[in-house]
Amino acid sequence: QVQLVESGGGLVQAGGSLRLSCAASAGTFSANAMGWFRQAPGKEREFVAGINWSGSSTLYADSVKGRFTISRDSAKNMVYLQMNSLKPEDTAAYYCVATSEFYSGPKRFIHEYAYWGRGTQVTVSS
Repeated sequence: QVQLVESGGGLVQAGGSLRLSCAASAGTFSANAMGWFRQAPGKEREFVAGINWSGSSTLYADSVKGRFTISRDSAKNMVYLQMNSLKPEDTAAYYCVATSEFYSGPKRFIHEYAYWGRGTQVTVSS
């Protein structure tokens, strides 16, 4: 069973930075597109960022463009989300996701991802 495990969440002041990491605890995702979603209390889960299988192409939600950067290290089977200039509205549980499709471009929609981690909480105080 493929598993994704997120880490790096925490409490940070507005304007600060955090880096989230995602590791595959079983299997490899070197040929899968991956991404990050988030869900704030009382809100629907929303797309944050996506990256293609090789790391050469990325997608971002408008709300995080210019502040967040997604990257991957396929040799280490890791995906990262560098979050800068954090705002209170970034407060949410952040989920790492992976497609079941191989060698695809970055994806934006929930139904395009087959594997989900359990999430890591990010809280940004004002």
